[in-house]
Amino acid sequence: MTSDNEKEMFPIVDEEGNITGAATRGECHNGSKLLHPVVHLHVFNSRGELFLQRRPAWKDIQPGKWDTSVGGHIDLGESAEMALIREAREELGITGFTPQLLTHYVFESDREKELVFSHRTTYDGTITPSDELDGGRFWTLEDIRKALGTGIFTPNFENEFKRLGF
Repeated sequence: MTSDNEKEMFPIVDEEGNITGAATRGECHNGSKLLHPVVHLHVFNSRGELFLQRRPAWKDIQPGKWDTSVGGHIDLGESAEMALIREAREELGITGFTPQLLTHYVFESDREKELVFSHRTTYDGTITPSDELDGGRFWTLEDIRKALGTGIFTPNFENEFKRLGF
């Protein structure tokens, strides 16, 4: 994979998650600020380390930055739970995990506005990053805290990491 599908259809939602319409990925990421839902999964191992993915250079949003373990859009006609399971399998090759919903909130950047459903899980199985990513690795929370504000993480990850108090 070397590019995102700009024609992929996303639901447009209100701040409570009620679907109000639909738009393409391109329309959602062009500065329109159409609110669309996404899922995040923070994957910890039993030592308390957090897996972070590295975004590939070809991504249209925050290329080359370290980001949440799993992150992806909820497709039109898909529930948050379905998207979480699909994205974890597609991005990291993990299945059979138990997600815990942590929070949901609106994140806004200069290009987009997302309704984020954030989850966590503890997983000690094999992680196999797909070609959707530029790899990934486990980080200690201390190492993440030391690197905050240096520009190596996505703003969304930094915001959520602080919000959740990891």
